[in-house]
Amino acid sequence: MDSKQLKIFYQEEENNMTDKKEKVVVTGGAGFIGSHVAKKLIEAGYEVSVIDNLLAGKKENLHPKVKFFKLDIRNLKDIEPVFKDAKYVFHFAAIPSVQYSIENPEETNEVNVGGTLNVLTAAKNAGVKRVIYSASSSVYGDAKVLPITENELPKPKSPYALQKYVGELYCKMFSEIYGLETVCPRYFNVYGDGQPSTGAYASVIAKFLALKKENKSLTIVGDGNQTRDFVNVDDVADANLLAATSVRVGKGESINIGTGKKYSVKEIAKIIGGPTEFLSPRIEPKDSLADISLAKFLLDWTPKIRLEEGLKVLLD
Repeated sequence: MDSKQLKIFYQEEENNMTDKKEKVVVTGGAGFIGSHVAKKLIEAGYEVSVIDNLLAGKKENLHPKVKFFKLDIRNLKDIEPVFKDAKYVFHFAAIPSVQYSIENPEETNEVNVGGTLNVLTAAKNAGVKRVIYSASSSVYGDAKVLPITENELPKPKSPYALQKYVGELYCKMFSEIYGLETVCPRYFNVYGDGQPSTGAYASVIAKFLALKKENKSLTIVGDGNQTRDFVNVDDVADANLLAATSVRVGKGESINIGTGKKYSVKEIAKIIGGPTEFLSPRIEPKDSLADISLAKFLLDWTPKIRLEEGLKVLLD
């Protein structure tokens, strides 16, 4: 979303809310992507309620104007009151780690599947207009053809990928059966300011930046030739706002959110700079690259931050 589109978006929302601010709910709103979206929603003039259990999210990520509820999406009765009078729900709360899901499939299923069902149920019962569900490109597994379109048959290679795909199916089902509008942006590899560099939620870019700051070698898993489509969190947040208001979606559409460009892990290490060392490979797709034609058509969205520019900001 460029500055002109954002200005129009904010102006439309301001005109719609002259008497009373519209309410939205952001689950996982103290986390990496959720906190960025919550901030943009505040700037757009919404009343924002955040649900987060703070196991991965941090209170310092919260915008001072959000209403915060320390709750767990696994408890439907606890979260239901927060959804009252909400127009949109942005669902980010999850355990977003492939390796952690392999080691802890039951726990991640409770959160990523059971928690998502609770969020959809609470939204339906509260009369919410639309749920924006954070889906994942991990559902594609090892795609045979690049770039990957949404027509690619999902081939999950981990419990996490399977769980995120089940969430998409639940969204489509709730739209078909209950009339709850849903849309499922499928994020490719999101990076940016505030991303954790340690633990189950860390990404390769965040880890590399942390290691460089400590003057340590950049650790590359496998041979480093695996490629990813890295998209900046600010662009992802813009895509979420457009997914909430677009008249072209609402029936559980799965939409790739990436850049249409891929980089190998070794290339990322070279851009960041410093010595490297190699670790044993793990279970993960070898290559990933998004076809973002559908996002351009349905959401009028295109990414605006090139990887080199985004990394320069983080390095500075």
